[in-house]
Amino acid sequence: MYAIIRTGGKQTKVHEGDVIDVERLHGDGEVTFTPLLLVDDKGKVTSGREELRNAKVTARVLGASAGEKIEMFKYKAKTGYRLRGGHRQKYTRLEVLKIEGPKKAAAKKAPAVGEEG
Repeated sequence: MYAIIRTGGKQTKVHEGDVIDVERLHGDGEVTFTPLLLVDDKGKVTSGREELRNAKVTARVLGASAGEKIEMFKYKAKTGYRLRGGHRQKYTRLEVLKIEGPKKAAAKKAPAVGEEG
């Protein structure tokens, strides 16, 4: 079974047991996500908002890290304009513990019709 979750403005495909890096999340312990799309082992796809209301993906926070440094340099000729800068994105490492599919609503029984007699 796998699910597609949204975090940090990106969508990520996850399986149970996966270790993924997502943009920085504040918090420790466990994090839950509501999936956008869910596919079970038999190939059945669930994507309706109403069906996925009860589905969730649970992940454990393993730690934080930082990505590669991105160097930035701006230059304009003949003016003496030079600008240096950089960015290093912060990430949170997650381990996907459990993917819970949508719970089926219990079928309602029709009231028994009494016999006439």
